[in-house]
Amino acid sequence: MHSFDLSLEHITKVEGNASLKLKVEDGKVTDVKFAIVEYKRFFTEALKNKAINAVPGHLARICGTCSNAHIICSIEACEDALGITPSEQTKLLRSLVVHGLIIRDHALHLYLFSMPDIFGKDAFLDLDESDSVQHQLLHDGFDTKSVGNFLATLVAGRSVHATYPVVGGFLKFPDQAGVDEAIAKLKNIRPAVLRLVEVFKNAPFHFDRQTKFMALVPEKSFGYINGQIETSVGEKFAEKDFRGHLEHTVLPYSEASAYTYHGESYMVGALARVNLAKDKLHPETKKSLGETLDLFPSTDIYHNNLAQAIEILHSVDESIDILSNNKFVTEPILKGEAKDGAVGVGVIEAPRGTLYHKIVLGADNKVKEGEVVVPTGQNQVNIEKDIATLVNGLLEKTDDKELISLEIEKLIRAYDPCMSCASHFLKVEWEE
Repeated sequence: MHSFDLSLEHITKVEGNASLKLKVEDGKVTDVKFAIVEYKRFFTEALKNKAINAVPGHLARICGTCSNAHIICSIEACEDALGITPSEQTKLLRSLVVHGLIIRDHALHLYLFSMPDIFGKDAFLDLDESDSVQHQLLHDGFDTKSVGNFLATLVAGRSVHATYPVVGGFLKFPDQAGVDEAIAKLKNIRPAVLRLVEVFKNAPFHFDRQTKFMALVPEKSFGYINGQIETSVGEKFAEKDFRGHLEHTVLPYSEASAYTYHGESYMVGALARVNLAKDKLHPETKKSLGETLDLFPSTDIYHNNLAQAIEILHSVDESIDILSNNKFVTEPILKGEAKDGAVGVGVIEAPRGTLYHKIVLGADNKVKEGEVVVPTGQNQVNIEKDIATLVNGLLEKTDDKELISLEIEKLIRAYDPCMSCASHFLKVEWEE
């Protein structure tokens, strides 16, 4: 029977830094510690005494890759505290900002981080240009990511750290020439996204473990900004009530806050969203996917990658719809009133899962205190449980340390974790 300690100090092909310590005794996993090791940066502490209009730009600096998610979520929290109801045009523009983010960020993860595993490569650029399939996917990856960048830049000013969205509206609006170009680019990229769906639909990796899923589910069409929180066991609660349901869990070995729901682990992200709301996807998306959607709801963690590819297709289709059927006009920035003790909550679906922002205002329009709950922090405990189950299964078949380490990395990558957000992949050292 195997007994050893496994220490993975640097997990590769993920955003940010994490480590893993795993103890095996008599052929069974007895302890797993998945640690997010980015240094704490005290963003919520630094919120105190900030002017409310400075809050979105401040919290965007939590992360580069998903900064626009933090901006939109933070604006929502600020407007909630100020009693501002955004215009219908503002809601559409914010949806486009997040669609651009979803396209770009999911493409980054799927092509550059996860796809090399499918083809047995160390990196995306190692794909074989002389192979027609791999050659096409190489170009698809850069083309898809480019379209996401273009859409976000058109609507938000930049694809990261957006400059146009502000509390109360937008500073600048898309012109018709830009809108027409965006529609053309989105239509052109659609065949590439369908190829991406097929790649991850037919991926050779599978791992199932029963767990709960949680996501912000819109009332009507599939989206990332409005709705109520739903779970895979049928429970629902309002955005403002999130702290009454999520239990903060201290992991002393990790720099990030972890969370449980009713004392149990749960998963957020694309898999949770598609599991809970696949029927709300854009009609063109559902038409093109056909029987692929029959795979959901799924407990196969690798289907998180497939769900991300599906979300890219949905974001392409809905963005075409919004851009084709709306004319954007200049609107004034809406103003609200600060009241001492006013609480504002923002909840959106970031690429990696449900993101929560909360602020408490003083009468001087400055923040008294705040809180940020990020997706990777919520997934931490679930990742640990998955790793334990995975390794116990592997130990029944092999004692190859390199193989076990690779399989752990692949599983962690399937979650698409963002350690930079979680802290506000792996060189392996074995001790036997």
